Amino acid sequence: MGPVAVVTGAGSGLGRAIAGALLDDGFRVALLGRRRAPLEETASSGAPDTTQVLPTDVTDEAAVADAFDATTAAWGRVDVLVNNAGTFGPAGEPDEIEPDDFREVIGVNLVAAFLCAREAFAVMKRQDPRGGRIINNGSISAQVPRPGSVAYTAAKHGMTGLTRSLALDGRRHDIAVGQIDIGNAATEMTAGFAVGARQADGSVHPEPTFDPRHVADAVVRIARLPLDVSVPSLTVTATGMPFLGRG
Repeated sequence: MGPVAVVTGAGSGLGRAIAGALLDDGFRVALLGRRRAPLEETASSGAPDTTQVLPTDVTDEAAVADAFDATTAAWGRVDVLVNNAGTFGPAGEPDEIEPDDFREVIGVNLVAAFLCAREAFAVMKRQDPRGGRIINNGSISAQVPRPGSVAYTAAKHGMTGLTRSLALDGRRHDIAVGQIDIGNAATEMTAGFAVGARQADGSVHPEPTFDPRHVADAVVRIARLPLDVSVPSLTVTATGMPFLGRG
């Protein structure tokens, strides 16, 4: 049987593309997301014995623990965790953002990644052979912000810190950790960018996007690397998007 991957946010967008690419490459994949129906649709691209549909609120500590318990009960190990779940949250200047909305964005984008990484570490440290790989979805906003994105940008900058700390702590346990920063993959979340996205000078312009399968292919390549090789960071963007020189 193939190696075991856990993918969060697997019901749509990048999560679905990543899960499908891993299944195509011979992985067994545990699919985590809030809603069962979209997860089952993702699972339909794989065989029944290579997928697990695990409706999970990844901001809930107990739910995340249950999902990892179900994965290890079925397949005995976890080789790869892809922390992909995320949300843009509300757009606006800081005084226009409600504190509860800010907390929710931090919870989905950052706290959830920690909770999943925490469970993955516990499994990867004790399994035989030990070790594994964690790939975090950081976003271009982990490097530079868009206007009116204080909550999302803060969460994604936090993801960079989480990735680096996990990578350091994982070394002695053969756990390799890295981050993929993605700019304008064409998913439901980014659909509006091709129509018009607000720029730093206040203007609105359409931005180029690219097929998310290229991100999924990159994740598979990283997932297949031996554990003595790390990819601490990788940036994948649509050529021509306003990233270099943004602001």
